[in-house]
Amino acid sequence: MVNQIRTAARALMIRDGKILLIKMKDQRGVFFVLPGGGQRAGETLEDAVERECSEETGCEIKAGKLAYIREYIGRNHSFSKAHRRFHQLEAVFYCQITCLDNFGNGCESDKKQVGLTWVPLKELPKTELYPKQLKDIFENGTIKADNLYLGDIN
Repeated sequence: MVNQIRTAARALMIRDGKILLIKMKDQRGVFFVLPGGGQRAGETLEDAVERECSEETGCEIKAGKLAYIREYIGRNHSFSKAHRRFHQLEAVFYCQITCLDNFGNGCESDKKQVGLTWVPLKELPKTELYPKQLKDIFENGTIKADNLYLGDIN
């Protein structure tokens, strides 16, 4: 049984044909996720993505247009043992970096975060990225989906 639904915001940041990803590592190996994280009470989703990106990357960003909304219901996916009680609703925004002065010097990394990397868009298909379905709908720096709500995806 899930106790509550967590809301989160993530950023799609593209520069010079590359996407900024958070490099994560656990017992299964290395994988990548979009920068961002949990929304705090009293904070808009746009404020949350800007704060989270600053904490994780050291970059100052500006949230832009909504790219998509995704749910993640842990018990339905490959990490079901560890995430069986986890349910997250995630808003993903196209974001622009406004200042790179402190890039790589974020003040609050995620516990599995081991770095940041700019992945060339042409290499995205062979990158261990979550959510995995993002690779199927991401084309030339934008999301190509009929519906902004992608559903429960891993």
